[in-house]
Amino acid sequence: MKIDSDGKFKIDSARYFVNTGTFFKQINTFCVFPRILKRHYNPKRKEIMIMRWLLSLGILSSLGFGAWKMSDQRPDLKAKVEDLLNLGSFHTLELKYSANQVMENHRRELLKSPRHKYLEPELRFYPYLLMEVKYLFSEKTEESVILWDMCDGEMVLNTKTWAKTHGFGDCIKANTDRHEFKIINTISKKGGSCDREHLAKTLNIETDVMDIWVDSLRRKKLIVQVGNKYRLHMEDPLMVSIPSTIVEERLVTQSCKNSKKISKRFNLSQVEKISQSAFGIDFAIKHTKDVYLPVHCIVVQNPDGSVHSSLWNALNGKRVSYSHSLD
Repeated sequence: MKIDSDGKFKIDSARYFVNTGTFFKQINTFCVFPRILKRHYNPKRKEIMIMRWLLSLGILSSLGFGAWKMSDQRPDLKAKVEDLLNLGSFHTLELKYSANQVMENHRRELLKSPRHKYLEPELRFYPYLLMEVKYLFSEKTEESVILWDMCDGEMVLNTKTWAKTHGFGDCIKANTDRHEFKIINTISKKGGSCDREHLAKTLNIETDVMDIWVDSLRRKKLIVQVGNKYRLHMEDPLMVSIPSTIVEERLVTQSCKNSKKISKRFNLSQVEKISQSAFGIDFAIKHTKDVYLPVHCIVVQNPDGSVHSSLWNALNGKRVSYSHSLD
């Protein structure tokens, strides 16, 4: 709108219609927008989003509670998770002999000629179970610790000499129960073999019951009958009746990072079951802890290029037996 030469108002029709069109277009936009919102707003979708959020919160809470419960009641599972993630640390017996000391002390044995040479050694950690236990001995309660090998299933008798039992590993594999151990312990106390009459007299049970136990042990290949005698089916068996290990070494902490830990062949429940079966109804386990034995893997290259490896106990500097060297 503008004023002409006569002083009258005059409407610019072109601008009017353009501006009017723009105005109505804006009005139309504001009128359509609520309809768009209404078309896209879905209350069910909002409920679904809330349910998903609550479900996620519930899952996270359950995982957190499960992790706390596992850490508190199942330290073995916690240790497995840490091993897989290569996190945390673990307990190991204190190393006394380095790889260089072992190689120098046994140079003549390992390097049979000037053409043999050492390669880079490797430090490995073998799994053991340390148990605090109590038991009845001569009508008196005794308390001690047991160190159990989780690779060959045997109990360590003395950490200085690393002497071990021989026979418990076979019993674990055969799932030997408490009743069968009565037969095994009786035969073991007689030096590894005894006759039927001695078994019946010592155990003071019915003959039919004893025959069931004996037949079960024979099927499991734990005892054999030679003439009128039963003997343990093991070479140089050593089964002890007192649950105790002489431990003279300290425990130290080792980081899991870049540490080679050997896998267990037996688990906690198997060792707990076999020890409870072997040492009687008054035997009780108070506490358990995973510990590891440091072992040096000494590698020698032969003149033909082949490689020979041997394992050495880092606590006493002695060679590890063959049964223990199977990884």
